[in-house]
Formats: sequence, C-alpha cells, structure tokens
Amino acid sequence: MTVNSLSLCYHNKLILAPMVRVGTLPMRLLALDYGADIVYCEELIDLKMLQCKRVVNEALSTVDFVAPDDRVVFRTCEREQSKVVFQMGTSDAERALAVARLVENDVAGIDVNMGCPKEYSTKGGMGAALLSDPDKIEKILSTLVKGTRRPVTCKIRILPSLEDTLSLVKRIERTGIAAIAVHGRKREERPQHPVSCEAIKAIAETLSIPVIANGGSHDHIQGYLDIEDFRRATAASSVMVARAAMWNPSIFLKEGPRPLEEVMQKYIRYAVQYDNHYTNTKYCLCQMLREQLESPQGRLLHAAQSSQEICSFLRAGCTKGLALLFSSLQSEAFGLGAFYEETTRELDARRAKLLARSPEEAEGPAEDTSGIIKMAIKFDRRAYSPQITPKMCLLEWCRREKLAQPVYETVQRPLDRLFCSVVTVAEQKYQSTLWDKSKKLAEQAAAIVCLRSQGLPEGRLGEESPSLHKRKREALDQDPGDPRTQEPAMPGELCKKPFVALASGQESPLEGW
Repeated sequence: MTVNSLSLCYHNKLILAPMVRVGTLPMRLLALDYGADIVYCEELIDLKMLQCKRVVNEALSTVDFVAPDDRVVFRTCEREQSKVVFQMGTSDAERALAVARLVENDVAGIDVNMGCPKEYSTKGGMGAALLSDPDKIEKILSTLVKGTRRPVTCKIRILPSLEDTLSLVKRIERTGIAAIAVHGRKREERPQHPVSCEAIKAIAETLSIPVIANGGSHDHIQGYLDIEDFRRATAASSVMVARAAMWNPSIFLKEGPRPLEEVMQKYIRYAVQYDNHYTNTKYCLCQMLREQLESPQGRLLHAAQSSQEICSFLRAGCTKGLALLFSSLQSEAFGLGAFYEETTRELDARRAKLLARSPEEAEGPAEDTSGIIKMAIKFDRRAYSPQITPKMCLLEWCRREKLAQPVYETVQRPLDRLFCSVVTVAEQKYQSTLWDKSKKLAEQAAAIVCLRSQGLPEGRLGEESPSLHKRKREALDQDPGDPRTQEPAMPGELCKKPFVALASGQESPLEGW
C-alpha cells in the first residue's frame, strides 16, 4: 500500500473553494496573496484530464496540462505547488486514480467533487449524483488513498436526513481520507436557502478527521471576522469560502478587504503574466463587479475582446476611485496598458529564445547529432511557387543523381507543439534549427538546408529549375493512360511516413500526412 504524503494540513485553515471558471491560476494566486492557506482549482472532469499531456511551459514558468486541441485545461506554478488542491469530477475509481497520478507531482492534494448539483457535474454519475451511491464513493476514495502519494479529500452536501448523512460520512472516513468538506445544503437547495450550521456541526462532532465548513457566503460571511464566526457555529476545523471570495478575494485578510479596484488591478496583472485566456479573465472580473455590471465600467468590460482591451477598460471607464488608483499607478510606475505591453514583449522574447534553440538544447542530448548540417531557416510560402517547392527540387535532384529519395524524420516538441524535421540525403542529415508550426513547413525548411548546402536551386520565385519544367512538359505530353503519368508529383508521398515523438516516449503517426 502506498503511504500518502500528508504534508498538507487541513486544521485551522482558510480555503478558497473550487469554483467553475473562477478557480484558475490568477484567482488562486490572488487568494494566496490575500491570506488563503489552501486553494482549490475548479472541478476538472477525469475524461478530459486523461486526454491531456503534461507540458513544462518554460516561457511562463508553469506546468500545463494541455488537451489535444491545444487548450490548457489546468495550469499551475511553483508558487502554489504546496497549497493547491486538484479537484476532479469522476464516477470511476480507475479513471480517478489515473488522473491523480497524472497530476500528483504538481499539486498538494487530490479532491473528489461529490457535492455539485449542477448538470455539468451530475451527468455521468459525478458530483452530487455520487451521494446516492455510497458503494461507488467508497471504492473511488479507497482506490485514491491507496494509489496516490497526496492526501485525498472529498466535498459533499448533506442528505435529506441527518442520520443518513452521519452514516455516509462515517463510511467516507473509514476510507482513510485526510479531510472532508461539507456544504451545508441539500442537493436540491440553492444559495437562497439557509445553510445548515447544525448539520455541519453534527458531522464535525462525529468524525475524527478535519471537517471543512462550506456554504456560508450568503448568510454568514461578509468579512474576515465572519469566517471565524462561521467556523465556531459549525465546530469545523477549517472554513472554505466560495462566492464571498469570488466577489473579493481579499476577504481572507485579517486587516479587512482591500478596495475592489485594487483587487481587480492585481488580478489583471496575474492574468496577463500567466497568459490567462481573456474570456476567463473577463468572467472573473464580472463576478467581482456584480451590481456594477451595468455601469459604464461594466459595459466596457463586457465589450472587451482581448486581454489588451481588458487592461485598458479600467482607465477608460473608471469611477472616481479608479481614477485616483490609476493616477497613483502612473506616478509610481506605469498603468496596466503599459504593463500589458511590457509583459507581452517579455513573453514573446522568452518564447523566441526557446524556439530558436536547437533540438538538443530543447529536448536534451538524446543522441549524437554532430554530423547534422544545420542552418537557421524558415520556409516562407510567399517566396515560392505553389507548383515548385524545395521538397520537389530536392527529390528531383536526387533522381537526377541516382540517389535514394530523401527521408524526413519529424518530431514535435511538447513545449509548444512545434515541429522540427531532419532530412537524410546520401547518408548526410540536414536540419533547420528553427521550429515551425506544422510538419510540412518543417520538412520544407530541412529541404532548403540541404539544397543551399549543395548550392542547388530551391524553387524560389524567379529562380529557374530547368529539369523540373522539363518533367512537367513531358508529363503533359504523355498519354493519360500511361502508367508514368500516375507518378506522384510531391516527394512527401514517396518518403517514409514520419512519426512524432510524444512526451510519453511513444510514437504515433503524424496526423494530416
């Protein structure tokens, strides 16, 4: 049995609750800045996570879990590694364990959502749907406790009867989990319904593991002191705050909340710094604005269509307080517009530096490549005729010299999913040190390196390649039924089918070949 690393303590903690679309990296870092001890990510579905690849993003200094469509599903960084809990939506023990093992080196804890009543969570038997299947709950949690090195928790809602609730939580405790979070409402209840402090208290008095009280934002928690009052009313070990923290993450500060304008400005900086998608940034800012959404400021935020526009909306639509804030920012350093431009330039420079590295620098010295002839070359489509490409020129030259056809070996870099190709001609390898966005562009660049090193025409506009034109004329003069007219025109169709080296070390055929 694997012994869990219980370095994450759930006693006497202030916790940012898991919230869909809100619990992304910028909000988690902001909550930590303002005094939260533990932060939960938004619920992420097991099937979606199992499609992801773990990618070290050197440009942002983050670890990204990237879906096949290149969307970042989960992003984290070293700053939160000892305090972030990964919450998953699952209804299957083996899938849950696979996800836990995928992320366990980058998070402090693993949590299973067993309380969300929304359809996106309950469909497929996840979220609050699990509350009606104690056997499945026990199997999922037991499998995780035995199989992962991180402390395991779950988040539930109360059942219709207190007796059934206590029976369930006792069974959950026996699985060996480190703590249990309890939202003090039933599955069908919503924020307007009163939270049951009595039910949470009964659970806390029954169990020996830490109980985390949740659900007090509407009735109880308006400021920092209210958090402690809610903890005492529920006899819980810790308190998990959702909507009150979404509205103003500085609620965790002992000194009292900071002005909303300051909080929003700090949030935007994190969003820009960690390349958060502007739609998610805008959503979180709208939650902070709340009743101000119909103000000029709110309307400008709604209209923003990029992170750059979000950075400028505060200045353009500012209230008196925001105007004072920007005045002080201008005198101390620079406004958010300038911050966006400078941060973007720095990120672009970092990415360019990473992309300019040779494969040996980016991936590590996997093999001795000292015999490869290299040039820093990119294939610019605009400089070449659509009918005559460098790959065609290279193939034609190999045929004329009675050499074996070129063989392209193409790899994809997990860092940014860009491609690099090495072409072998007459036992000599050629490669461009610049990575490209598709395998076809990377192969064309490799062909150019070979052609230029041999002083051969490469098919650029205005450049003559008599043998290619001759072959085209001969093909036009041939009988359409002649088998020779079926000869492929593109050399890629004749070459060995390349494979992409995946992060896992496996190989898979390149798509779109």
